[in-house]
Amino acid sequence: MFWLHMAARALLAPSVFGVAGAVFGPDGRVLLVKQSYTRGWRFPGGGVDRGEAPMAAVLRELAEEVGLTGGTAEFFGLYSRPAGWATNIIALYRVTGGTIAFRPNWEIRDICYADPLAPPQGTTAATVRRLQELTGATPKSEKWQA
Repeated sequence: MFWLHMAARALLAPSVFGVAGAVFGPDGRVLLVKQSYTRGWRFPGGGVDRGEAPMAAVLRELAEEVGLTGGTAEFFGLYSRPAGWATNIIALYRVTGGTIAFRPNWEIRDICYADPLAPPQGTTAATVRRLQELTGATPKSEKWQA
């Protein structure tokens, strides 16, 4: 009965678990990316594989997307947003002390390091809101949207 209940729930109210990393350089600027499949500057990140720990997922995703080596990931907050008929749960991590060796790839077309209090034009509203939260300029929200 339990498995039937869980299968029905997954079909009726699916959830997708993702991670994002706010990678801060020694100068306090934050790494933002432009993806090939969506608009705007945003944090790098991606999905958590089945059985994978979220912190391991964010470090893996950042290594794959922007060439992160080293560094420390510290959990910052958990957010939700609608994604079609599913719910996307995003764990945001503050990453420090790493090195980036970026090469454009099929997913990430460009990167920039930005002042978190003055992100570049075209930064998504949700990313601007997370930057305000990360710098203490505004209280944390539970929703990923701005």
